[in-house]
Amino acid sequence: MKKLHLAVFPIALLCVSLLAGFTRNDGMPEKNKRSFSRSDDATIKRGKYLVGILGCQDCHSPKRMGAQGPEVIPELHLSGYPADRPVGKVVPEALKNGWMLFGPDGTSAVGPWGVSFAANLTSDATGIGTWTYQQFKTALTQGKSKGLATARPLLPPMPWFNYTDMAEEDIQAVFQYLKSTKPVKNAVPAPIGPDKLH
Repeated sequence: MKKLHLAVFPIALLCVSLLAGFTRNDGMPEKNKRSFSRSDDATIKRGKYLVGILGCQDCHSPKRMGAQGPEVIPELHLSGYPADRPVGKVVPEALKNGWMLFGPDGTSAVGPWGVSFAANLTSDATGIGTWTYQQFKTALTQGKSKGLATARPLLPPMPWFNYTDMAEEDIQAVFQYLKSTKPVKNAVPAPIGPDKLH
């Protein structure tokens, strides 16, 4: 009987260890655990696809009027609100009536928070060219300006809260694609507070 206990104990210990290893929960959803390559062509191609379907260019790309309405200016793709463009006059009465307003090409927005300008997402230093992956992830999933934990929150209409559960490999793909874009020098202006709209 004693020999049986000695034989069963190591087997039971092995089973418990294996079970613990298979059921380990490190807080990361299974969909986020897949491995990914950090800079290969397929990752960049996927990032380009994601940027397209997520509609990043809708706010982050300057546009001009075309036959079907606003069209992205290819050489300014993802460069944000043009720094050399004057800010149009805001009609405070519209805001008092509950309206949120967009600039003519969607790169600026006005609401109770003031005026916000779409950031430059290109690989230039005035965009995200000097950002680390962690900064990008913090900005995208935690809504922090410049990806800095102590910075102000990103302002509307940036829908960062939609990306809080984005798969790690998708965040990495978007980042790698943006880092591969043509750099466009464009230092987007700082937001204008609501007290300065009058």
